[in-house]
Amino acid sequence: MKTIIEPFRIKSVEPIRFTSEQERRALLEEAGHNVFLLKADDVTIDLLTDSGTSAMSAKQWAGIMEGDESYAGSRSFFRFENKVREITGMKYIIPTHQGRAAEKILATVMGGPGKFFVSNTHFDTTRGNIEFSGAEAFDFLTDEGKRPEVKAPFKGNMNVPALEAFIKEKGAKNIPLCLLTVTNNSGGGQPVSMQNVRETQAICRKYGIPFFIDACRFAENAWFIKTREKGYENKPVLEIAQEMFSYADGVTMSAKKDAFVNIGGFLALNDTELAEKSRNVLIVTEGFPTYGGLAGRDLEAIAQGLEEIVDEDYLRYRIRTIEYLGEKMTAAGVPFLEPAGGHAIYIDARRFVPNISPEHFPAQSVTAELYATGGVRAVEIGSVMFGKRDAAGKHIAPPMELVRMAIPRRVYTQSHMDYVAEVVEEVFQKRNELQGYKFTYEAPILRHFTARFAKLT
Repeated sequence: MKTIIEPFRIKSVEPIRFTSEQERRALLEEAGHNVFLLKADDVTIDLLTDSGTSAMSAKQWAGIMEGDESYAGSRSFFRFENKVREITGMKYIIPTHQGRAAEKILATVMGGPGKFFVSNTHFDTTRGNIEFSGAEAFDFLTDEGKRPEVKAPFKGNMNVPALEAFIKEKGAKNIPLCLLTVTNNSGGGQPVSMQNVRETQAICRKYGIPFFIDACRFAENAWFIKTREKGYENKPVLEIAQEMFSYADGVTMSAKKDAFVNIGGFLALNDTELAEKSRNVLIVTEGFPTYGGLAGRDLEAIAQGLEEIVDEDYLRYRIRTIEYLGEKMTAAGVPFLEPAGGHAIYIDARRFVPNISPEHFPAQSVTAELYATGGVRAVEIGSVMFGKRDAAGKHIAPPMELVRMAIPRRVYTQSHMDYVAEVVEEVFQKRNELQGYKFTYEAPILRHFTARFAKLT
């Protein structure tokens, strides 16, 4: 089998600034050991997120020039609306400036004290918006999904029996929404099977709970279904995606992921009353319903990106890129969440630095050292992002301590991935020297974005 090459040519380039390790350690100290607070110009390889960091195509840039900036009734909106409807099948398409705005609208309309939102795994902004409304967010990830060392084809699945038990315990009337994230970002970028989509929908239908899909990486999930789930190997990715959405009552999406754009998202749903309430919140917080916080040019770019993302040559290359980096991790003995996910490699910090306890943030330690050693910026997905405290102030650790290295779409080449692997291996070789951290500043919500840390001595 020949090497799977990038299914595109590079037309424009951006320079990378190189720094010394001494410079990086000083910069990290200034940033309170939080890589979110670094300047992007001081980062060599930026794997903080794949959200809004993709390279747009020539056709997307052309669409930006054609964007209709009319305040109401823009033709760019109607192109966007048609494309989203073609893929999702939803009646009402509401543009937002990004995915968390769609989450904010849903939490505002459906949340509040005494409410419980359920998911395979809520991501940070989803959880933040739910908790800000006064509601609570609960995750029901399949058991194998909580064990990084276990290989299974669909580790992002919902634990359906646990979900049903929770519904019976809390009462369906207190659960306004079930949100299935595909692929499961906080669960390691792992896919959800079509069978699990159907089973989750069936439970929601049984108890009268609206069933939504968080579709940030829907095309990557559809590719995994095509390549791993029996009966779908000969189906086009677009048709797989359409079937997936056919089971849902609504969809939220940050288009900054699988639509390749730098900004944008949407809320799509079938319920007329919920759509009216959502549009009312949108008008107050985002803008008129035919632009929703976006310029017409952004709507054009999203529509084009949604057309490009279901290209199977691209998806084959995309998933192979993550697999390739995973193979490098395996060869170096680096523990990570296996198998490789759809958009990122997740280092298992619990096994990487077993000497650092969860309350001292092992994944934060690895994240900081990756930057200091090689200028690679990743992100902590562990006790900093998802840890909590009990009534006595004792630390409650999440199921996993992960370091996510998210690969921007169409941005880095194979040699960049080789460099990343070399940096990870170097940090792994000196893992016994890594130290834990403590907070010096901690925000009350979504603390990982602005927190500052000090090394434990």
